Formats: sequence, C-alpha cells, structure tokens
Amino acid sequence: MTSSLPLDRIAGAPISWGLCEVPGWGYQLTPGRVLSEMQELGLAATEFGPPGFLDPDADSRVAQLASYGLHAVGGFHVAVLHDPDHDPLPGVDAFIDECLAAKAGMVVVAAGTGQDGYDARPELDEAGWQTLLGNLDRIADHARSRGVEASLHPHLGTVIESGAETRRVVDGSRIGLCLDTGHLAAAGADPVEIVHADPQRVRHVHLKDVRSALAAEVVSGETSFAEAVRRGMFVPLGTGDVDIAGIVTTLEDAGYQGWYVLEQDVMLPGEPEGEGPVADVRKSLEFLTGGAA
Repeated sequence: MTSSLPLDRIAGAPISWGLCEVPGWGYQLTPGRVLSEMQELGLAATEFGPPGFLDPDADSRVAQLASYGLHAVGGFHVAVLHDPDHDPLPGVDAFIDECLAAKAGMVVVAAGTGQDGYDARPELDEAGWQTLLGNLDRIADHARSRGVEASLHPHLGTVIESGAETRRVVDGSRIGLCLDTGHLAAAGADPVEIVHADPQRVRHVHLKDVRSALAAEVVSGETSFAEAVRRGMFVPLGTGDVDIAGIVTTLEDAGYQGWYVLEQDVMLPGEPEGEGPVADVRKSLEFLTGGAA
C-alpha cells in the first residue's frame, strides 16, 4: 500500500486461525494459542469469534483478553431477519448484553437463512424483503439506544450476499454496513464500487483478499462456499484480486475512523505444522502497516 495504517486501528479475527461457528468447520485451535499469536503480532483488539472461543463470563472474558494485551471490538451474530413469524430482537439484545459487558461497541449482524452453514439460501419475496428491512431498522435503533452500533454484514450463503442485495439494504434501511471485502467479491460484487457509492455508510470493515477464479466457481454454483474456503479462496491481503489498497484509501480519505478487522477464512485439516495460520495473518498485517509485524 502507498500509505499505512497504525496497529491500533487493526483487529484480529479468530476465523483467520480457522475458528468458526459452523459445525464441522475443520480443526479448532486453542484460544490460548490464537490469543498469544495475536499478542505477538502486536494486534490491539479482536472480535469475539465463535461461541466458546472466549470465556462466557463477562468479567472473565475482559480479563482473559487483557492478559494478552487485547480488548474486544465486538462480534458476529447471525439472525433470521426475513421471517414475519420470528422476532430477532431478543437474540440480538442478548448479544448486545455480551458486547456491553466486554466493553465492545460493534454488533455485526448477518441475515441468516435459518439453516446451518452457508451453502444454501432462500430467495426473498417482497414480503420477506419488507420484513428484513424493517427488522434492520429496529435493530439499528435498538442498538443505538443501548449505546452500541449495529452493522449489516453481507455474507456468502446468507440472505444478503450480492451487490444488488447490499444496495437494497443501503437504500431501504438505516443500518450501517459492515464491509466485508472478500464476501462481497466472492459473491460477484465490486466492493470498491460499494465504498465509492457511499463511504459514510461503512461503519466496520472486514478485510479479506480473494482468488477470483475460485470465487467465480462459488457464484456459478460449481463449488460450495465451504469447499472454496478449503481450497484457499481467501488469501493474505495484497496477494489476491481485490483492490484492498484502493478500498482502504477511499475510506480513509472519507474520514472513516472505525476498525479494520483481518479476516482470512480458513479451514484447518488438523494441527498445523510449523507456524500455521499466523504466517498468513502476518503477511496481511505487513501489507496494511507497511512494515514488519
């Protein structure tokens, strides 16, 4: 990158070490290893990761992160938003409790399908869209009333994944956007275009780089999301086909003050040999900071 970001604007994400909430998602490293490697890299903060990764007790969680020189920025919550017979607010409210207890300010919401995993999703009818957009407004307003911020995360295999779906959320609701460069690109969207269209709407950023050939297989239905991750669809920043530098520059020029979260979705077949996933995280960090991590 032509300019660099300070370390105190960059957070880690356990998914970069293969930690994920999806059942059967590869080998799971221990929290101690992941958090100690985040600390060694000089990261300032982390997202929560999947349930069970961090201590469930709020005070213990804060102390756990502090023991590694980290704090929490928030976490990822999947909620069914399009079903008129389901109220997502109680679940979101419970997650807000977790965020407040951990002194974390960002509630990242994905529009879940109601099924496990990310390999199949329904197409919404107009009633489903109106229910979803109304629930996003409710969540955004409720989060703000409790002193945190909610953002919608377009994510492969959820109800909102494509550029057109993302634009409909931006145009039809008040909620902020969690820009995930990799999931948008892998769904065939142009994250650069989305940022240029309305940089102020971006409230949180998940940075991923993508091998576009594998992403195209996911878009066409030739390959499942899980299989593409297994084959290395997500790669260290600066080594794939997403204009990460251009996105960061555009956001910074627009006055973005939020977090950049390093996310490279990986699946581990077993205990890694050598350094393991931290080697790729280090490459991404060096790309962003312009120096050795």
